[in-house]
Amino acid sequence: MKKVSLLFFTFWLATAAIAQVPALIDRQLIFGDPEIIGAQLSPDGAYMSFIKPYKGTRNIWVKKRDDPFTAAKPVTADTTRPIASYFWSRDGKYVLYVQDKGGNENFNIYAVSPSEGLKASTVPAARNLTDVNGVRTAIYRVPKTDPNTLYIGLNDRDKAWHDLYKLNLTTGEKTLVRKNTDRVTGWIFDWDDKLRLATSTAADGSSEILRVDDAGMTKIYSTTIYETSYPIGFHKDNQRVYLVTNKDKSDLQKLILLNPVSLKEQSVESDPMKKVDFGSILISEVTREPIFTTYTDDRLRRYWKDKLFEKDFQFILRELPGVDILFGSSTDDKQYWLLSATSDTDPGATFLFDRKTKELTFQYRPRPKLPINDLARMEAIRYKSSDGLEIPAFLTLPKGLDHKNLPVVIVPHGGPWARDAWGYNAYHQFLANRGYAVLSMNFRSSTGYGKQFLNAGNKQWGEKMQDDITWGVKYLIDQGIADPKRVGIMGGSYGGYATLAGLAFTPDVYAAGVAIVAPSNIITLLNSIPPYWESVRKTFYERMGDPNTPEGKAQLMKQSPLFSADKIKSPLLVVQGANDPRVNKAESDQIVVALRDRGFPVEYLCAPDEGHGFARPVNNMAMLALAEKFLAKHLGGRFQESMPENVANRLKEITVDVKTVQLADKKP
Repeated sequence: MKKVSLLFFTFWLATAAIAQVPALIDRQLIFGDPEIIGAQLSPDGAYMSFIKPYKGTRNIWVKKRDDPFTAAKPVTADTTRPIASYFWSRDGKYVLYVQDKGGNENFNIYAVSPSEGLKASTVPAARNLTDVNGVRTAIYRVPKTDPNTLYIGLNDRDKAWHDLYKLNLTTGEKTLVRKNTDRVTGWIFDWDDKLRLATSTAADGSSEILRVDDAGMTKIYSTTIYETSYPIGFHKDNQRVYLVTNKDKSDLQKLILLNPVSLKEQSVESDPMKKVDFGSILISEVTREPIFTTYTDDRLRRYWKDKLFEKDFQFILRELPGVDILFGSSTDDKQYWLLSATSDTDPGATFLFDRKTKELTFQYRPRPKLPINDLARMEAIRYKSSDGLEIPAFLTLPKGLDHKNLPVVIVPHGGPWARDAWGYNAYHQFLANRGYAVLSMNFRSSTGYGKQFLNAGNKQWGEKMQDDITWGVKYLIDQGIADPKRVGIMGGSYGGYATLAGLAFTPDVYAAGVAIVAPSNIITLLNSIPPYWESVRKTFYERMGDPNTPEGKAQLMKQSPLFSADKIKSPLLVVQGANDPRVNKAESDQIVVALRDRGFPVEYLCAPDEGHGFARPVNNMAMLALAEKFLAKHLGGRFQESMPENVANRLKEITVDVKTVQLADKKP
């Protein structure tokens, strides 16, 4: 067995607290391009791929598995937008990825040949396999029985619904399999890659699971708009399907088996601690048996089903003590695995594990220059909201400072039907290094804590949901951690809305806010959702409010920060992507104009080549440079004055003169 070096362990475990305040960490080390990320093994294990910058943009590289990373060659050469993710075809002939234009989320599928790329003297051109403008491609199945194909969805016929196609990876030929006239949202295939089930959304917003037969489709399971159910794969018998559900009296999501023909149900598993929803299940493609299940609580919990895998896992833990192990890519025969070892103070290291020889070999660290010894620990906490509801949250306190009377930045998550979890968080570390206490909370409407907790947020934007955030500030003040006069709030998407709502509805709580791709008017937000979100429109109306009814419109106007902009009295920085299909640019323009017209100072960044969040590093670094200076000015934390010339130039280019902002439409 090849041991992990003592030097690595010394580096890994040297996280003891230090007395002095850590040096200012260059934001480039936290948010700049990682050196290497996203490694994957080819299905046969002959090659390893990964993402690394090429000519200033993140691209896909490939090398032989046992070669050094210096022997790798780029197989893509996208110069306009980073490649975020990719995957191998089943036979290893192609590496496939999706890309949009400027953040518009109309994704196309691209293919490259890694073997040809390694032989070529120049980077080969990627082939656009879908190549349809204004169409969003969905990927449903990467079939093992026919490795030269993908099953995909295209909304070329109807922008709201995706028809099912079979895509030939060699020729790019697309063959229509099923026209989607039944509000289908997904297609489920069995172990033999036969289409067996579909998921759909009924007109009333309820979710349905349909059995696909030669004669048509039959509804076999349904849940109301206030419940959740979804299939995640077939049992090894290839007849029953694993289904996650919280139907009827069940509050927490659980795992069951459903027979699509007899409709007989069998309970499989729910949280042994009865605290959180069922998380995930990993099923071996070799044995078709479950390997483990997971639950996301204050920390990730894993329950092993395969004893041989569990034995390997315990071996890995002995080799890499004190970290969380996350499993990534593996070979088809499951001999080789890539895994990441990470923690709240470390973005991680990637290792290759040979299950046959028990050899664990270090591969790379994504951010090797990041001084992890200077990073701050994250703590899971609980506090009560305005009505007594317990709110799970995660708190990071700056290292080397007395944890009393600190400036604070509240960072609510987006969604809002999402959640925060314990682990390495770049924003937490960035802000803690600048001297702030940082708090993120799973306010009501967050997922993972049962349907009662989720549904407690229905129609509560800006009200009880905002209370859950406000009472987090109160908790920090009561604990003596927060200086009440130096509390800021910063977030994106729903977190951006919460930022605007915090400044508008609780103007005495926050001293500053940074709103990133933030809805300011929920009515215009709902009226401009992308057409391919039609399946969740009714859900939005039930969970947020219906702008088509007088009472719904009145409620949404009350909850929209735009209509309380006259109450904002703390400085605001607004950040927007011009091509955002989810939160249109008009959302930011509206709040900027409302503040400008009353003579209130507001700063505005808008990138013409971005969508829902900044993907291009130069744009992101410009935004962060301005944001930390903005927060330092109004909250008193530290900030890094220097920035590369290209970032400084970009900051000038995307800074909007608010005097020039004009509204395209009148607000309702």
